[in-house]
Amino acid sequence: MTRIALLLGIACVTLISFYLFIVHPWWFPAGVSAHAPAMDRQFTIAFRLLGGLFLAGQFVLVAALFRGRSSSGDMPRSWYGNWRFEIAWTLAISAIFFGLSLAGEKLWSQMRIHDAEPGALAVEVTGMQFQWYFRYAGKDEKPGRVDAQRYAHPDEGNPLGIDPSDPAGADDIVSSTLVLPEGRDVLLTLRSQDVIHSLFIPAMRFKQDAVPGMEIHAHFKPTQAGTYEIACTQLCGLGHYRMRAAVRVVSEEEFRKWLDEKSKSK
Repeated sequence: MTRIALLLGIACVTLISFYLFIVHPWWFPAGVSAHAPAMDRQFTIAFRLLGGLFLAGQFVLVAALFRGRSSSGDMPRSWYGNWRFEIAWTLAISAIFFGLSLAGEKLWSQMRIHDAEPGALAVEVTGMQFQWYFRYAGKDEKPGRVDAQRYAHPDEGNPLGIDPSDPAGADDIVSSTLVLPEGRDVLLTLRSQDVIHSLFIPAMRFKQDAVPGMEIHAHFKPTQAGTYEIACTQLCGLGHYRMRAAVRVVSEEEFRKWLDEKSKSK
């Protein structure tokens, strides 16, 4: 009776998992960045391989349950290890693991290590409890110095702590929405003023931590206009749920117009 219940449980888990694997009702939104197709392809390969291994493991488990007892169902039979099978299985798993790791490392390096394209838009991203801020250099294309401990006063309109004595920062644009031009590479510099935050843009297939005391660089290229969600995926305090923002991808002309409007309103 126990064996039958166990078999039914395994069958239910396998069928539900197989359904979710094939239909995947909860999945990433449509990719809208240049590296999204390669990342989605990497996910598909990994899930197919792991899904196949999962099904194989379930079949082996069921076979073990059936062969673990004699035909009368009373006396268990001992199983002895097959070292050839164990070595082959270990080598196959190792090959899959290292193959996926190498493929993922190549894709990761394209986003993190390789330089951004010439003419890339530089945006500074700062996370703090509990808000995202995005800074663009003004017409001088030079961001001003930042000293958060001395000058950061959100209630006075200077949440990042831009040094008021630095003329390079006088025309800097600070926004709570990440506005980007379509089809242009974007170089992000991520910072944090307090704890570890993590910038996650599902539609861009982009996720990167912002760590206090560090400047972390990454780049991507948005390929489709629209408004997309930004979330923080690091538990950063009681107000973590408020660490949401939006990225708005517009045409190059609209982006220039937005920059001009922001500059005039300063």
